[in-house]
Amino acid sequence: MIPQEIIRRKRDGDELDAAEISSFIAALAAGQLSEGQIGAFAMAVWFKGMSRAEIVALTLAMADSGDRLQWADIDRPIADKHSTGGVGDNVSLMLAPIAAACGLAVPMISGRGLGHTGGTLDKLESIPGYMITPDADLFHKVVKEAGCAIIGQTGTLAPADGRLYAVRDVTATVDSIPLITASILSKKLAAGLETLVLDVKVGNGAFMADRGQAEILAQSLVEVANGAGVKTSALITDMNQPLADSAGNAVEMRNCLDFLVGRKADTRLETVVLAFAAEMLVKSGVAASSDEAERMARQALSSGKAAEVFARMVSMLGGPADLIENPDRYLAKAPVAKPVPAARSGWLGACDARGIGVSVIDLGGGRRHPADRIDHRVGFSELLPLGTRVNAGEPIALVHAADDAAAERAAAAIAAHYRITEDKPELTPVIAGLI
Repeated sequence: MIPQEIIRRKRDGDELDAAEISSFIAALAAGQLSEGQIGAFAMAVWFKGMSRAEIVALTLAMADSGDRLQWADIDRPIADKHSTGGVGDNVSLMLAPIAAACGLAVPMISGRGLGHTGGTLDKLESIPGYMITPDADLFHKVVKEAGCAIIGQTGTLAPADGRLYAVRDVTATVDSIPLITASILSKKLAAGLETLVLDVKVGNGAFMADRGQAEILAQSLVEVANGAGVKTSALITDMNQPLADSAGNAVEMRNCLDFLVGRKADTRLETVVLAFAAEMLVKSGVAASSDEAERMARQALSSGKAAEVFARMVSMLGGPADLIENPDRYLAKAPVAKPVPAARSGWLGACDARGIGVSVIDLGGGRRHPADRIDHRVGFSELLPLGTRVNAGEPIALVHAADDAAAERAAAAIAAHYRITEDKPELTPVIAGLI
């Protein structure tokens, strides 16, 4: 394999065969390619694109670049969900235990925050003792005995993706649909999944602000995953406002615990969680219809079984066994809590969801640089949903900050991120489509 010949062919718009792609990715994983060669390949793909067959080959090659997890001793369907990222999006934290309580095994490999979007792992690290990188044996044991485990990617799982992504990040090639597709799915294939449900977000708080581009990405992900042998579907969901009423790390973990004990019913968040639970159960063959699957998911919540699964997962991965019963004992609180008053009376008509995510980072709840330490205490809670009628001076959110000055800045930012209108707005449905 001559790397520059593969790069040249892709640069010229030729279709690469599976053997060429496999040899290139094998050389990448083995450290035999320069960063210049990797960057040139990524840029050629960015400009010329890839066929479905090429994307499938790229995905499989990256999945095969490291270990593949095996679940032969688990007699449940192996299923997972992946989100393209949003603000106040803590769906995974509740969805995994609900799905497990309904009979699925969920080995969920999650990530940290990326840009303005929050990361599941950062939220979990607000729990004292929780291990996000257990060894393979413990990961397997937790999935088998608790039903689910939410952890981070290990260095042996799709390592080619890690090196390729690092180069893409500094060569302006992150936003390539073939490369996004292969990056997401290679890790999911390596996890040994049988079924996968994808949450492709669209709106001003998502990476895909345009509905058409979100649908193109969702279609690519679904077709490639199914082509690689994993039964997959995607829901396109709205991210023009935070999904939960909290944005941050410990505050979103509290939101998760409240959800699991029934204190977040009839919310946009509940709609999305139950929709994904239903899709996972139907895709896996556990339920015959979406209605039956939703009833199962609601029963898992109301009976307390989903909360029990979550508690067992946390305990087995090193966290406190009584987190759900005593969250204040373990989840740190910021020293300053400041309400954000509505500037005038009217309807919450629109908001800048991305701006809210950036404001979490400004408080210290996210990273400007990869090595930054996160303050898990800070963020926003009690965020009112769009379409709410407010009076001047009424709180529309609560800031959690490390000091008074930071709280003042964040409160001013949040007030600026919301638009109050005289007329009640027409809101976009939280679930915009199924692919």
